[in-house]
Amino acid sequence: MSAERSRTKAARVAASLAALALVAAVASTTGAAARPSHAARGRGAPAHAAFSLNPGPAIYIMVVGAGNVVLEPPSGTSVPETAIVTSRGPCGIALGTPLGALVARRRTGGLPFAVRDYGHCTRSPANSGQLFVYSYDGETNHGQNGWEYKVNNRSGTAGAADPAGPFGNGHVLAPGSQLLWFWCQSFAGGCQRTLGVVGPKTVSRGSSFTVTIEGYDNDGRGIPMSGARVSFAGASAVTRAGGRVTFRAPSRAGIVSVRATRSGSVPAFPKPIVVR
Repeated sequence: MSAERSRTKAARVAASLAALALVAAVASTTGAAARPSHAARGRGAPAHAAFSLNPGPAIYIMVVGAGNVVLEPPSGTSVPETAIVTSRGPCGIALGTPLGALVARRRTGGLPFAVRDYGHCTRSPANSGQLFVYSYDGETNHGQNGWEYKVNNRSGTAGAADPAGPFGNGHVLAPGSQLLWFWCQSFAGGCQRTLGVVGPKTVSRGSSFTVTIEGYDNDGRGIPMSGARVSFAGASAVTRAGGRVTFRAPSRAGIVSVRATRSGSVPAFPKPIVVR
């Protein structure tokens, strides 16, 4: 009987250790963060990120600072439920939110940022709708100029941590979304336009193809942009009226991105084109 009890106890211990190992493995893949230093508190650093088996949607994020200078180049990240610590204490951040994406980016080596709570956030993400990003890498809001975000070329209409999503309609960031955080140079019509590349997804090797560079306002309305510098596979050209440029595809198959910049506008996300 004693031997049987010993075997049962050993089995329970082994099962417990296996469960702990599984939890540790999941935590490492979902990016659970260690407690931040005192200096990191209140600067947007992740603190005791909420543990979740759901890694959240995988999106693309880019951060562009004052003068339309890229601070964080485009990269992919998952946006799980998480948390930050403000001067008022821990604040839960819902899965799939623009602020959650900044936290995820910061956790993997991104630049520091700072938030203020204009509401009464708690550990529950339901109370974090009024968290506000006011500084990124030392670039701090002043006057009407400061940090804004866009999702797929359209400015968000809700708080960056609103659990109802960036447009307050109950839809969080969808997989594959392009999230742009940028320094808004405010004027009567809103912010400066943000660029986007419109063109084919695939082209044949050695063929000619045309792309259009559009500039989007706060509402996501695009117009063709002249004067944009566009590059592809080592070649570059400047758009004229109509915002169009034509390139010739490489002779080898692969994936090559079109990039666009323009004075006074926020650079475009690179557009990958499959060369077949």
